[in-house]
Amino acid sequence: MSELAQILDAAEAMAARGEPMALATVVATRGSTYRRAGARLLIPADGEPIGNISGGCLEGDVARIGREVIASGEPRTVEFDMTADEDAVWGYGLGCNGAIELFVEPTAGALESVGALRTGQGACLVIPLDGPSAGLHRLETYGAAAAALHDGRPRVEEVGGERIFYEPLLPPLRLLVCGAGHDAIPLVRQAMELGWRVVVVDVRQALLTPERFGAGVDFANPDPEAAADALAPDEQTAAILMSHNYLRDIAYLRSFLDRPLAYLGVLGPRGRTEQMLAEIEAPDAIARLHAPAGLDIGAERPEEVAHAIIGEILAVTRQREGGLLRDRRGAIHDLG
Repeated sequence: MSELAQILDAAEAMAARGEPMALATVVATRGSTYRRAGARLLIPADGEPIGNISGGCLEGDVARIGREVIASGEPRTVEFDMTADEDAVWGYGLGCNGAIELFVEPTAGALESVGALRTGQGACLVIPLDGPSAGLHRLETYGAAAAALHDGRPRVEEVGGERIFYEPLLPPLRLLVCGAGHDAIPLVRQAMELGWRVVVVDVRQALLTPERFGAGVDFANPDPEAAADALAPDEQTAAILMSHNYLRDIAYLRSFLDRPLAYLGVLGPRGRTEQMLAEIEAPDAIARLHAPAGLDIGAERPEEVAHAIIGEILAVTRQREGGLLRDRRGAIHDLG
């Protein structure tokens, strides 16, 4: 289960029990910080916070502020600035030379945010941070909200003298795992931990069970030749072909090849994929595929192969090279 799913589930459970809470959201960062805008920490009136907004050193202070917000019923913005040299040694010790701004809202606002995060996919969550409408929530798709939706980046804009937080609520990546063999199990589990929507696809109905793959996974058993028509992939969909059956993989490949997928990978040697493409008379399509699927990390066991594939999908969908961070020039996170 992803961190966000844990926060949403916990908030809804607390609300059902009538327990107060606060929700702290990172709305802006400056310089190098551990988490980016959109990270959240759920703070119960009693008990441990849920989520993560730093390397572990801000959570205690933010929990204290959250309980003050619960008591007052008023939202608050707070900034932690670690840019001074002495802070790196004696202060919050984040190991980062940056600043982080948080919006902390009490129970009512927290539940409005939770509801928007559950149901507002495709829109932008808009929260004024100050002024007379501070803490009021709405969903928008125009103006600054449209810009945030276009590039997928949260931002704070000044509008009419108010600072307003815009957070695009994009649907999670959908992963189609075409093949329900033993090696698909760790791949599915890792994808589910990232909060992806996972569909396991196989003609062998007996293999498509929650007992094998866990709760929350969807299953489909279309004819491989018609898989794309049945599953309707789009730009928010990744697909990996790993049935270990040559004829079925050819059928899946033919079905998905011309669809607007974010990622299309094929497990196994490059030569096998080239042979399949030759049989469907599309040899030049190799440039559009990720075959062999996965990053080159020396993966051998199924769990390692799953890491390699998940890593490549993340790199491709986030437009990164997937190399070593020590070789990257500039910031770890894109700041634009």
